[in-house]
Amino acid sequence: MKKKNILITCGGRRVSLLRFFKTELKNIYPEGLVYVADSKPWLSSAAQLADGFFEVPELYSPNYINKLLNICIENEIALLIPTYDKELLALSLNEKLFKKNGITPVISSSDFINKTIKKTKTHKFFNRLNIPFPKEYSKNKYTLPVYIKPNLGSSSKDNFVINSKSDFLKKHFTNDEYLFLEYINPHNFDEYTCDLYYSKSHNLKCAVPRKRLEVRAGEVSKSLTKKNEILNFIYKYFSFLPGARGCINIQLFKHKSTNKIVCIEINPRFGGGFPLSYHAGANYPSWLLKEYLLGKEIAFFHDWEENLLMLRYDQEIIVKNFVDE
Repeated sequence: MKKKNILITCGGRRVSLLRFFKTELKNIYPEGLVYVADSKPWLSSAAQLADGFFEVPELYSPNYINKLLNICIENEIALLIPTYDKELLALSLNEKLFKKNGITPVISSSDFINKTIKKTKTHKFFNRLNIPFPKEYSKNKYTLPVYIKPNLGSSSKDNFVINSKSDFLKKHFTNDEYLFLEYINPHNFDEYTCDLYYSKSHNLKCAVPRKRLEVRAGEVSKSLTKKNEILNFIYKYFSFLPGARGCINIQLFKHKSTNKIVCIEINPRFGGGFPLSYHAGANYPSWLLKEYLLGKEIAFFHDWEENLLMLRYDQEIIVKNFVDE
């Protein structure tokens, strides 16, 4: 019997993404199931709404890959959908192991992921493609204001805007992981995240720029789809990306008057704000199922809805008879 189930890893709060996959899978295989794996699934809202959930070790555990593989085998998982930066490289390096057991991780190549893990590697990648990115400063020679962020980081954690020397902390200079970068002033620039879909052959099939109107804890809470100069920029530089597969997102800034574009990072996974692109008509979950389960070719798609506004809010999930150990 052909495998028809899906496993979303590091499910956490990704309730919308879970629901999208459940809806689209039912359209293809009504009996298909969508599961969630998480290190603490009993505290994961997505896990509570999945067709089932599984506990896995922490990402850095030596047993993580084997545990995940066994879960996939035992539950007839066809597609593995990773959602968290820190698991991407390990899964890509073990892609052949999963495929050997009939499981397909929908993931970019390890070479491509390596270019995105550290900001300095991403800057080198942008530089090779002649793509503008924030200038890197020496800690001995910089221009205020300066933006400080970890070389290996996500969700805007440990990011600092330094307007005067009194704003610096000792760790900014003693910790080599902190980068001193050109400050992109939000009064002059609008921030965007672009949801991109790449085929198995690394060709761009869709690009949806989302203007970030408000961000909370590193994830967009208010966002707006726009068809503007960013699309031509994306088509020029990112129409073909060796190693890119499935959904990836690129974060960038566009100057409000000159339309200058500056790229800041690439995330080879679904972004937290992807629900807006889905509701705009960019049905990446459906395309993944059609491409990877049905072997269909995905056509280029541009007919998504512009000026669609997303306003996110908190919603509770109640779990009865929960035992707090």
